[in-house]
Amino acid sequence: MATAVTSERSTELQGFRRVQRLAYECAEAVAARLEPGVTEREAARMQREWLAERGVRDWFHMPFAWFGDRTAFVNFRIPLQFFPTNRRLEPGMPFILDMAPVYEGFTADIGYSGSLGVNQVQNKLMDDLRAHRELILAEVRERRSLQEIYEDVDRLMVRQGYANRHRAYPFGVIAHKVDRVRERRWSPRLFGFGTQSLKGLAADALHGHREGWSPLWSPYRFSDHPPQPGLWAVEPHLGFRGTGAKFEEILVVTDSADPAESAFWLDDDLPHVRRWAEEK
Repeated sequence: MATAVTSERSTELQGFRRVQRLAYECAEAVAARLEPGVTEREAARMQREWLAERGVRDWFHMPFAWFGDRTAFVNFRIPLQFFPTNRRLEPGMPFILDMAPVYEGFTADIGYSGSLGVNQVQNKLMDDLRAHRELILAEVRERRSLQEIYEDVDRLMVRQGYANRHRAYPFGVIAHKVDRVRERRWSPRLFGFGTQSLKGLAADALHGHREGWSPLWSPYRFSDHPPQPGLWAVEPHLGFRGTGAKFEEILVVTDSADPAESAFWLDDDLPHVRRWAEEK
């Protein structure tokens, strides 16, 4: 990460990096405990409990777990289908763990892909996601519009022979802004989302609407603007014949005129990045 930031900004980024690493540690710990017969609901509960034991009391959204063809959102039509089910894990089956904890007022939103045993299709998907991480960073630094970058990610997926599965998310988003969240003793949730985080996203949406930008990075016209400075949770999601894979991590966008400092991934010491480095 090559960037010149103020001391205050550096401290803030450390807070976001800390909670993002905590979430990925949770994903790796839970993934190591998965075995045949575990349900999505049990895997989601394992994430909640692991993080609660380490001080997490609030969420941008509660943990998700998707097994088998649900990793590719096969036949997903309504938002309720995203929530964990009683689908049981089987040998060779792919899975995705997705969680967005708030810790000490900092937010992360991560996605972790794996399988119970070897799954060559998902391995290939994960290998090919590397090109998407590189493309997104390069084009954000070029100050291309979010809508254009989304379309270029789509075109890369088509060239690779895959389907765009983040298009199945609400508003088809590939990313959304994340911010600090005011800590409260008790934070209610609405449909699995923390109300404090939703308030922040709504405030960003209102502010952005007045200034011509959106906190949601989508294929639609409201995302036809350059990247807004701030932190973005980015999640390109590939699908192929009932198997899905993705990563999700924070991209930092600044107003620096130096391309190298105008955008950078918050942390390069994450499971998928280490995987690519080892393969390289």
